[in-house]
Amino acid sequence: MMENRKINNNSEYNRKMENRKSRGSKDFVCGLKAGVPIGLGYLSVSFTFGIIAVSYGFYWWQAVMISMLNLTSAGQFAGIGIMQSPGQYVEMFISQLTINIRYSFMTIALSQKTNPRFRGIYRWILGAATTDEIFAVAVAREEVSRSYYFGLMVIPYFGWTLGTLMGAVLGNILPPSLISALGLAIYSMFVAIVIPEMKKVRAVVYVVAFALAMSCLFAYLPSLKAISTGISVSICAVTAAAVGAVLFPRALEE
Repeated sequence: MMENRKINNNSEYNRKMENRKSRGSKDFVCGLKAGVPIGLGYLSVSFTFGIIAVSYGFYWWQAVMISMLNLTSAGQFAGIGIMQSPGQYVEMFISQLTINIRYSFMTIALSQKTNPRFRGIYRWILGAATTDEIFAVAVAREEVSRSYYFGLMVIPYFGWTLGTLMGAVLGNILPPSLISALGLAIYSMFVAIVIPEMKKVRAVVYVVAFALAMSCLFAYLPSLKAISTGISVSICAVTAAAVGAVLFPRALEE
């Protein structure tokens, strides 16, 4: 009797493990498919980053390492500009904190949708791999499993890294006209992120317009031109966000 019970328990355990593996494989493939368009978009944007990084004096492998370890488009573009002048650690800290702090709030929100097995080191990986696009896709699900999230992040991660490598290596081969055109890719990506929100909420239009006006002041006023890019970006972002929070709190909540 005891032997039969053990056999039944082992069979039930094996069946559960098989079902879990099957479900995990399906979630991974589902995440992989969802990550394809994100990865293709990252390929073109990171290509531009590779070109710009090499033009700033970085070696190709340094550009690739930056993309592999950071995975943050705006932060990387701002960072390499600051790194041209060594020793500006305070500026680097302020600019990166301002640009990337939104990921902290994204991962907090996303962690509320993860299943119980998504814990420990896996949450650290979740935080490191979260981007605007990956967050937008993952948060739309009722529950985010480890398999789905790892599938979702694979192609964007390698797309971002591969694009950087291609840009860094081919930047000296491509004609200047094409390189100049690819330089607009990063701005196109930001516009694609902002425009949908501007259509939904009118207050966002005013906040974006205010940030744009401030950026123009830093770019063209002689008294403000001396301020470095990293600091000016941080000032514009924080000031515009604060003005929007004070003037349009209800509109933003809706």
